[in-house]
Amino acid sequence: MRIFTFDTTLRDGTQGEAISFSADDKVLIAHKLDELGIDYIEGGWPGSNPKDKEFFTRARDMELKHARLVAFGATRFARNAVEDDPSVHALIESGTPVVAIFGKSWNLHVHRALGITEEENLKLISDTVRYLKSHGKEVVYDAEHFFDGYHADRDFALRTLEAAKNAGADVLVLCDTNGGTTTSGLAAVCNDVRRKFDGVLGIHTHNDSDLAVANTLAAVEQGFAHVQGCMNGYGERCGNANLTSVIANLELKMGHTTIGKERLVNLPATSRVIAEVANLPLRGDQAYVGHSAFAHKGGVHVSAVLKDAATYEHINPKIIGNRQRVLLSDLSGKGSILYKLKQHGLEERLDDAARRELLDRIKQMEFQGYELEAAEGTFELLVREALHPGLQLF
Repeated sequence: MRIFTFDTTLRDGTQGEAISFSADDKVLIAHKLDELGIDYIEGGWPGSNPKDKEFFTRARDMELKHARLVAFGATRFARNAVEDDPSVHALIESGTPVVAIFGKSWNLHVHRALGITEEENLKLISDTVRYLKSHGKEVVYDAEHFFDGYHADRDFALRTLEAAKNAGADVLVLCDTNGGTTTSGLAAVCNDVRRKFDGVLGIHTHNDSDLAVANTLAAVEQGFAHVQGCMNGYGERCGNANLTSVIANLELKMGHTTIGKERLVNLPATSRVIAEVANLPLRGDQAYVGHSAFAHKGGVHVSAVLKDAATYEHINPKIIGNRQRVLLSDLSGKGSILYKLKQHGLEERLDDAARRELLDRIKQMEFQGYELEAAEGTFELLVREALHPGLQLF
């Protein structure tokens, strides 16, 4: 099945702690996401701050090869007619072909946050969607707090989707805004919604329960064809669904098409560039794209991987643009030493006894407090000393 990817790194991602992109940063990232093959790039909230305003001004001259740029906003204020609402007006003036708006699905928010009736809330949704459609926009409707709203009052939550759908929304997106929904519970709700609504349904999950990626995949299993997330899982609180993991899993584990298998090799590079622009370290243990995703440390693991990589690697790292690595430590075995010697073209220079002696020396150094996992130079010096006993390099 063709699954549409919607990246919100430039909007929801910037709500994460310690993340701030300039207009220049946003332009650079948008081009990188376009090159990767992302379908929708949500650029920000026009009119909310000077950086987003500048970005959308500059975006008019951007030549994207594949992606469609998206402006984000809310339904009209209750006190405003839709044609007089500044936020809605800013969405139209942004010039993007696609607009994403969020509306309230949870009656708690309707009563407490907005202070209006449920019928008035439905009118906010329908008025805004209809007005944006009348201006030629593709409209992605984000049903905020949908799962909490569904459990509080199922009928009202579904009526909010009907209001958006009947007004012409092109995509209905269910949002687990608080990130507290379990995977089985989310799948059941998605199944119910899928049975009641045709057309494209989307999913937007947060990671507060560490389930955002799993929940996104569960929605796809229920027939949802539009997935939202942020590169590297950036986002408010615990972050959004990690779009790098979502894409890789959909393509490699579930047989769906997103950016296309030929572009998967670009995922690590794109992930790193965005992390660098965000001035944040890329997590080494991040699935698929992290530096440690295919790193092996235990001697038993390395010995097996030397015989057949599939023994301890769920995919060939080359498919995803990553590579296999072996780490040296006091957990290493003879296989680890052989692997590293092959990397340096020295496997024929040391016999079994010399390799055992080298391994024993490494274990002893680790015991003394040395850390050799990333010390390639130190390993090479140890090999040189093993090749030339008595040589004092320093």
